[in-house]
Amino acid sequence: MAKPADPFETHSALTPEQRRRYDLLLAGLDLLDQAIAVFDATPKLVTWNQALQRLLDFPESLLRVGLPFEELVRFNAQRGEYGEGDVEQLVAERMASARAFEPHYVERARPNGQVLAVRGVPIPNLGFISLWTDVTEQRRAEALIQQQNVQLEARVRERTAELEHANREIDQIAGALRLSEERMRLILDAIPAMIAHIDAGQRYLFANRAYAEWFGETKQGIVGRSIAEMFGAEAYATIRAHLEQAEQGERVSYEYARKNAEGRTVHARSVVVPDVSLEGGFKGYFVLSIDITEQKASQAALIQAQKMEAIGQLTGGLAHDFNNLLSIIIGNLAALKERQPAGGDPGEYLDPALHAARRGAELIKRLLTFARGQTLEPRAVEVGALVLNMSQLLTRTLTENVQVSTRLPEQPLHAFVDPHQLENALLNLAINARDAMPAGGELRIAVMPRHIPDSLSMLVELPVGDYVQFDVTDTGCGIQPEALARVFEPFFTTKPFGHGSGLGLSMVYGFVRQSGGNIRVRSTPGTGTTVTFVLPQTGTPADEPAEPVAQPPARVRHSGPVLLVEDEAEVRRIIRLQLTELGYPVIEAPDGREALALLENVADIAFLVSDTVMPGGLDGRELAARARALRPALPILLITGYARDGHSGESAEPDVPVLRKPFDRAALAEALHQLEPDTARETAHP
Repeated sequence: MAKPADPFETHSALTPEQRRRYDLLLAGLDLLDQAIAVFDATPKLVTWNQALQRLLDFPESLLRVGLPFEELVRFNAQRGEYGEGDVEQLVAERMASARAFEPHYVERARPNGQVLAVRGVPIPNLGFISLWTDVTEQRRAEALIQQQNVQLEARVRERTAELEHANREIDQIAGALRLSEERMRLILDAIPAMIAHIDAGQRYLFANRAYAEWFGETKQGIVGRSIAEMFGAEAYATIRAHLEQAEQGERVSYEYARKNAEGRTVHARSVVVPDVSLEGGFKGYFVLSIDITEQKASQAALIQAQKMEAIGQLTGGLAHDFNNLLSIIIGNLAALKERQPAGGDPGEYLDPALHAARRGAELIKRLLTFARGQTLEPRAVEVGALVLNMSQLLTRTLTENVQVSTRLPEQPLHAFVDPHQLENALLNLAINARDAMPAGGELRIAVMPRHIPDSLSMLVELPVGDYVQFDVTDTGCGIQPEALARVFEPFFTTKPFGHGSGLGLSMVYGFVRQSGGNIRVRSTPGTGTTVTFVLPQTGTPADEPAEPVAQPPARVRHSGPVLLVEDEAEVRRIIRLQLTELGYPVIEAPDGREALALLENVADIAFLVSDTVMPGGLDGRELAARARALRPALPILLITGYARDGHSGESAEPDVPVLRKPFDRAALAEALHQLEPDTARETAHP
């Protein structure tokens, strides 16, 4: 710390105890990683801490008491700190801003890649204080979140080294700032960190404004009170061991959480430095704390997003196997029903089984919506009109004691979204709201434009841009905190057994994420719940002339067999039975390579029906491409149990249709009928 001349000559008038406390407060500034500089109203440099020279790479000869602020700015401009441009113009702009004596905050990237957060705070009638914080690692961590654990360990080692270096610097301090205690308090109040001085009896001697506001108190109101009283019994129990460690003369660092006056959990990271007198003996604590609530929220959001992504991937992967199983069940049950003797009553047993199997297929579709695997048909949708129509439907659908109100934009607002899925999402949210208000209440749906800036993009996991925000709010019973983190998980529900599948919110989550948006739930038990989701905004759709659709080449009708390719034997058997019942002769292949050999050697194959995903190195899409190269007019139908037909590559011809499992004989017949040449459709198979 530089040792400036003291124009007030107040330091010598202090008592020894005041001088000790004063010096320790000043020396404590050098424990900070932030660089601090104080300028008078001229403006000229009055004082600074050692981090200023280290953080901004200033030569030792440059910094001195009375250094004009303009000279410091010109030094930075000449070495390119403010980018390219006329040096005098760059200096003039910053001098004008400084003379305005207004609070400001900017982030500046230095030529060496270092990113500094610069905060300026005026000191009434005296000058201003500037605070530089190195946020390079923080910005890098936001862009490289996947490497967070490795970076965090490196950061801890770096911080530890810096702290050890700071300890050595404390012993080398040759002098201290000679400013009045009141002026130093103004500086401490301007620092965006929580600072306190506590005596050996754990009672507060001093707290700056930020520290007092953290506890919802004034600086005067916190002095004299105990740590236990301010923290509360639960939070105090978590930090007591750290305080006892500091009493032994050790510097300690820890994180803690507490509930504020609004009942919200907040988090802080603290460094406690023991106050040890020159004569020896523990006198109290110096505390430096930083609010890390937003950081904790970001970490929790990341963990939740990763968990939901993993569940979605698992759901999408299982869909193929379930659809194959349901194809076998539905096909066999349908065949069994058709083969029952006349006069019997198979429907009593088979109809419920078929109905249950088809419900299983529908359940898989809903799971795929959660897994973001279901095909959507997005387009420009005027959301105001859609929500207005939905509100009229909801008014008739919900119970009479639930009032539905809307707040819609005055001008047309368009979102790029599948309108049917959006309606289903709003309906699901409305039903959940109704169930949360058994005694009645209010359901509010608000729609508004929303811009996601760069500063918020990483936090909400969305690209920068314009979106449409939907707020669905109820006045119901709310959601307990332990359940709030799980509301999007499939099959999780707080409703009684038989009153919900637990797929409503998971379906909404999958639809919103697949549509390029995101969703959050805020809830207070006993007060109500708000579900907020955003979807990409788009312009007004233009009426463009439809482009002529290229017609596929005319195909010659064949009377030969259908080549059926399916690796699951039981699924292959069911599809073979359906084809033969439709009147098609069938030859079979268990994989793509055997099917390709048949295509090369059997000339009269009329249709190719192939599974999409198969073992053996040649899947359905590649087989379709090879078949089209061999026989350009050959009708091809792909079947799949996966979420989307792009699961196995992008090599298939663009006009090859896909039939999704499970399907019945009628759906297969319709798909094959669509593949037949127009001249042959008059004689469709039975």
